Amino acid sequence: MKHDSSAGLSKVPAVTLGFWIIKILATTLGETGGDALTMTVFHADTNAHNGGYLIGTAIFLAIFVAAVAAQISTNKFNAWVYWIAIVASTTVGTAMADFFDRSLGIGYTGGASILFLLVLASLAIWYFAMGTVDVMTVATPKVEIFYWVTITFSQTLGTALGDWLADTGGLGYQGGALVFGAALAIVAAFYYWTSVSRVFLFWTAFILTRPLGATVGDFLDKPISHGGLDLSRPLASTMLAAVIVGLIFLLPQRAGQHPA
Repeated sequence: MKHDSSAGLSKVPAVTLGFWIIKILATTLGETGGDALTMTVFHADTNAHNGGYLIGTAIFLAIFVAAVAAQISTNKFNAWVYWIAIVASTTVGTAMADFFDRSLGIGYTGGASILFLLVLASLAIWYFAMGTVDVMTVATPKVEIFYWVTITFSQTLGTALGDWLADTGGLGYQGGALVFGAALAIVAAFYYWTSVSRVFLFWTAFILTRPLGATVGDFLDKPISHGGLDLSRPLASTMLAAVIVGLIFLLPQRAGQHPA
């Protein structure tokens, strides 16, 4: 689809198959990358009250704020700036969810419930303020702030939800990944064969990609005794980052029409 001017373009990428592939990889990187700092470096997995999750959250939050500031300051869509901000949101979401669930003792069920309400509240405030939550409208600083706040809550929710289903739900990392993958397939079916709101389906899919990435990331780096492959977190993160960089080069990256 051609546009007459940049005024009709948003500052987020067109929703294509490539977008979803990179998004899932970015959420997986957020899980392994977040764990690499909080668990491998600060050993918060062996002592949830040693400050590791809190320090990790603070570090990743600073990186995320800087990335979003860079994203907002750009005049048009920039693939590199956008995906750096997305990855930053997933890493801070990982550390923040672990801090709430484990350090504060809220637990996976309580954490996921609170974060789900925060996502709904963020979308509701955005809708009442702007009249829509369609990502096509993400082209001004005010709308971008709503967008990135909602994304932060959704990424954090995804981590808590993935852990809840894999651990509390007893499905394990592979089982959790299959459940969320199946849920995304159902959303895709609704997209192609029903007239359900495209905005609703987009946000549903966007939220579901995070727990999918979280369970896949945990499967890659958690100990074999816990159902994982016990891969090095820094190595897994580096490999995922390399694949994402390659895909950004190879796959078309453009601002275009989003679901409306």
